[in-house]
Amino acid sequence: MEYKDYYQILGVPREAAADEIKKAFRRLARKYHPDVSKEPDAESRMQDINEAHAVLSDPEKRAAYDQLGRGYRPGQDFTPPPDWGSDFAFSGHGFSPDEAAGFSDFFAELFGRMGGGGPGFAGGRAADARRRGDDHQARVLLEVEDAFTGATRQISLRTPQIDAHGRRSVHTRTLNVKIPPGVYAGQVIRLAGQGAAGMGGAPPGDLLLEVRFRPHARYRVSGRDVCLTLPVTPWEAALGAVVSVDLPLGSLKVRIPPGAQSGRQVRVRGKGIPGPTPGDLLLDLQLVLPPADTARARALYETMARELAFNPRQEARR
Repeated sequence: MEYKDYYQILGVPREAAADEIKKAFRRLARKYHPDVSKEPDAESRMQDINEAHAVLSDPEKRAAYDQLGRGYRPGQDFTPPPDWGSDFAFSGHGFSPDEAAGFSDFFAELFGRMGGGGPGFAGGRAADARRRGDDHQARVLLEVEDAFTGATRQISLRTPQIDAHGRRSVHTRTLNVKIPPGVYAGQVIRLAGQGAAGMGGAPPGDLLLEVRFRPHARYRVSGRDVCLTLPVTPWEAALGAVVSVDLPLGSLKVRIPPGAQSGRQVRVRGKGIPGPTPGDLLLDLQLVLPPADTARARALYETMARELAFNPRQEARR
């Protein structure tokens, strides 16, 4: 993915005022709009111009974009910093999926789930003397264990702001959020009254927290299903066994069927993330051989080699 310098695209300095950005956009639009332009790259240039204007004309998105710093060059390979955007709270003002469909992967990676069109985007409401505050949207990063047990997490949110003089800043606030058991990736937790302030005595908006899970050393999550790798011994796989699996809510006894092979998946229904319809626990069996590091262990392997007459490569010769 390539980094896009929106200021360079519009030909304005980073300190440009809102009026300068608007004038630059209008000037470039007259030159590159596909309906009137004779430039060979008019369509692609106009897409870049629209995207740059969409970000730099939005005070919140511009303030957040500026947090990336100045160390990137246009066209340079770009990967957002780890968890970028997880601690930003954006208002409901934004762009519908149709409006943003022509924007780049760079835009989608930074703003794809932030600032989508919401109630505050409806035409005419900005002029109302009394108006409910906009909803804010942000992400909350949780551990997989939180989905089983619930938790209270302290989160810090940065809200991009712009003052009456056009100066951009980022306001930070801290909240204690109660996470109920059974949350899943993509779920939205609504915190009433924690969004933007209302106008004319109207109530504030809400804070909408989208749940994301941090990568886990053991668990892999898909919806409410939880998958993990379960090491088993050769005799457990060959003869069948009941083994103990450690989960966030305690250990669980699981039956391994006789003749199980490495790579087979065992499904335990209803033992994934809890909920009205709980997910399943998916166990990927991994056959682990004991080392032949003693005389006794080596003798046992030699006995198996003589008496079992097993060749796993025989099928490949047919």
